[in-house]
Amino acid sequence: MQVGVIDCGTNSIRLLIADISAGKFHELHRDMKIVRLGQGVDQTSKFHPEAIKRTLAAVDVYAKEFHARGVEKIRFCATSATRDATNRDLFLEGVHDRLGIYPEVISGEEEAALSFAGATREIPNSQGPFLVVDIGGGSTEFVFGIESVEKVKSVNIGCVRMSERHFKSDPPSASEISAATDDIRAAIADAAAVVPITSAKTLIAVAGTATTVAAAVLDLKEYDPNAIHLSRISAQQVHDISDMYLKMNHAARAELGYMHPGRVDVITAGALVLSQILIATGAEEFIASESDILDGMAWDLATR
Repeated sequence: MQVGVIDCGTNSIRLLIADISAGKFHELHRDMKIVRLGQGVDQTSKFHPEAIKRTLAAVDVYAKEFHARGVEKIRFCATSATRDATNRDLFLEGVHDRLGIYPEVISGEEEAALSFAGATREIPNSQGPFLVVDIGGGSTEFVFGIESVEKVKSVNIGCVRMSERHFKSDPPSASEISAATDDIRAAIADAAAVVPITSAKTLIAVAGTATTVAAAVLDLKEYDPNAIHLSRISAQQVHDISDMYLKMNHAARAELGYMHPGRVDVITAGALVLSQILIATGAEEFIASESDILDGMAWDLATR
């Protein structure tokens, strides 16, 4: 069965088309576009008209991909920014007009469960229990389990949200970094009250912040998902990269060959979140996974 899934977060919209038959997964097409749907949502609780316009333009492209490839089933999940936006119906109706389905505005908990399913599928259960961390644009999900989700918590410390809330200088000032760090630590503590974040045998991090940090550690000249996938990145390497980004201005980060242009202005906050997670969990390393919520969505859709 050929399935098509779209994950629309605060910073990016992503597509996966896969053939899933007899328990086997064959990826046919994967794409990501930075659309910044969550532009200003942390301050206004509303989608900006230009953000909706950018995102629906990407949906137009994806609708053509679905048609051209003869996709049999479609699923569209919207996450943090759409959960928070009071004018979300403008966006939901726009998607329906293009795809014939309404996006599912999923909870942070469901988002985490789908990410967990995608991230752990290739890793033996003997390496569990797992803590899967999904640092998005608006929120970060913490999910703990072995074969399935046992504990989950979503907190509002995504890279876009933290950037818009705290980083006004370029590079950020010491006081801005301190305020962001306090905010991040408080949110991680909230997660730790629900999820046993120090009890995992293996920490897996998914989504663009984690894979970009991995690309930096691996010293990639350009972004290479095959090199990044399942790479092991030490806690000290994460701290070093976070410190490096905190000292760089926008122009310097933009010169990095592996850096997607749409991540240049938010990677500093994202890497700081990841660094603080490594400290709070006590993990010596994390596994960077290119398999994430999209893969979990695809498997789930194929079995419906």
